[in-house]
Amino acid sequence: MDGRRPRQRGGFSPYELTDETPVYVISVAAQLSGLHPQTLRQYDRLGLVSPDRTAGRGRRYSARDIELLRQVQQLSQDEGINLAGIKRIIELENQVAALQSRVAELQAALDGAAAAMQQREAAVHASYRRDLVPYQEVQQTSALVVWRPKRQQQD
Repeated sequence: MDGRRPRQRGGFSPYELTDETPVYVISVAAQLSGLHPQTLRQYDRLGLVSPDRTAGRGRRYSARDIELLRQVQQLSQDEGINLAGIKRIIELENQVAALQSRVAELQAALDGAAAAMQQREAAVHASYRRDLVPYQEVQQTSALVVWRPKRQQQD
């Protein structure tokens, strides 16, 4: 895992800047994150933050990458978590985000299926014949009725 969610490029103008657009060279990213450029290279080697690459193999960081660098630094310095632990935390956060997205997709599909089922049910109820009378159950009693067939008279 490279510490970031998959990018979604579909539907965007190539000139539109988002949090995922890689625009910062390593020196600017280091300045914005408050880290040394060598630290950024180390994080890239470890797979904590993997920036995009240019054709010449230069690193390009996005605003999301900068935020992730700050998060890694905060976990390392303030919380005392080692880099392997930070990598695992980032992987789990990405997995949780992906699962939440999947749950939202499934919930939307379920809602759509429920609405379709209600429409079909309403169509069935609308198709009932109007001349039919609903059946009402007869009250049960404890009375005993004996039935005897008529005897035919013999001539």
